[in-house]
Amino acid sequence: MLKVGLTGGIGSGKSEVSARLAERGAVVIDADRIAREVVEPGTPGLAAVVAEFGEDVLLPSGGLDREKVGSIVFADRDRLAALNAIVHPLVGERMQELMDAAPEDAIVVYDVPLLAENGLASMYDAVVVVDAPEETQLDRLTSRRGMAEEDARARMANQASRAERRAIATHVLDNSGTLDDLKAQVDALWEDLTARAATTS
Repeated sequence: MLKVGLTGGIGSGKSEVSARLAERGAVVIDADRIAREVVEPGTPGLAAVVAEFGEDVLLPSGGLDREKVGSIVFADRDRLAALNAIVHPLVGERMQELMDAAPEDAIVVYDVPLLAENGLASMYDAVVVVDAPEETQLDRLTSRRGMAEEDARARMANQASRAERRAIATHVLDNSGTLDDLKAQVDALWEDLTARAATTS
């Protein structure tokens, strides 16, 4: 099994790379998706978040208002740390379960937004960083996701810098160009990862 950490700043295009690696046969374990699962209605995770932040963070449906929580924690590092202390252990447990279920010869890609911030690089055989200029990230967040510029900048400021992410990378994918450019880089990356996996099996 080859364990690959995949990361990138918000708006870098990491999800696009993750999807393309899955198409090529990687077993993708998506930390963001799991983070949503562990705070679904009826879960201990959601109960813990409500106990910490109050019922104002709930939608009328009973689900978590992620935008409301985001507006709170990305403006206050202490509140962000409180949220992470609840969610991160639950995500870690679920990721371990999924890894244990993967085939022994799999290339397992861990899609982890905060890989650099949490010092997790040593856990992986390879670390892939999807990189894009900050202004490109900002443009994608505001134009494609409809995020307010102030919110986008606050979220970017709470993440590692481009230099910090690149410093831990074994592979850097430059996503400042077109989708075709990115696809060619993913093809080359997959070729390298499969070669690595063959030598570790």
